[in-house]
Amino acid sequence: MKNNFLKKYTTEIDLFIKSSLKEDIGKGDISSLSCLNNHIMSTVELISNESCIIAGIELTKRIIKKKNTSIILKSYVKDGDYVIPNEKIFLLNGPQLDILSIERLMLNCIQRMSGVATLTNKLSNKISHTACKLLDTRKTTPNFRYPEKWAVIIGGGLNNRMGLFDAIMIKDNHVDFCKSITSTLKKTEKFLIKNQNDIPVIVETRNLNEIKECFAFPWIKRILLDNMNLNQLKKAVKLINKEFEIEASGNIDEKNIVKIAETGVDFVSLGALTHSYKNIDLTIRVI
Repeated sequence: MKNNFLKKYTTEIDLFIKSSLKEDIGKGDISSLSCLNNHIMSTVELISNESCIIAGIELTKRIIKKKNTSIILKSYVKDGDYVIPNEKIFLLNGPQLDILSIERLMLNCIQRMSGVATLTNKLSNKISHTACKLLDTRKTTPNFRYPEKWAVIIGGGLNNRMGLFDAIMIKDNHVDFCKSITSTLKKTEKFLIKNQNDIPVIVETRNLNEIKECFAFPWIKRILLDNMNLNQLKKAVKLINKEFEIEASGNIDEKNIVKIAETGVDFVSLGALTHSYKNIDLTIRVI
């Protein structure tokens, strides 16, 4: 699954790398050009300064491939491995200028992706005694969505929709604009028939009455229970009775995720995975 992400989103990852290098290098790394020689080969190493689930190794390989294939990476760990303080993660050997031109992008990505993977792994482990799975959301850093969602996979979570284009999620705003769940889903059904589309449909509900309206539309894939307390969640799970997948979302954190997962929902989704993680402290140094 971890490697499948790159295969599925190669185009998007390559576009991210291209735009990120252009953003940082611009017309040239004038600091390095002023004092270094790209004909001289040097070696640097990446060291972890704290314990974490490492993520971003495969992305680093892709960055190197796009910048200069003569740079050699010797990795001591792989994405998803647990590393401890002072552990060596990889060595890089190559032309000085090219190494420094990608240093910050590599470090930024690995620090952030490892933060996402570490938080995801921690929360996934908390609910591992249940059948509930952890989902991410669209609450990602602009232009950094694909690495962040890749890191969720590495940490043991699952990707929800990648964007507005790969799943239909009927949210409260849609319902309020259309006046009811029923009127919204009737329009959605016409849209699906007209476009001969079998794209998955997720419906956000705020109470039991809205859930009941969903039963008239058996083609719905998943019902999202939004900001419901434990008692409401238990009643909703009982009412749905496995007719649809069930996702709980809204104000879920480390303190209440276990109790929510134990209500019997199939998924819990947390925006925090990609907007409230802590960057991991890593160091690149010349050896």
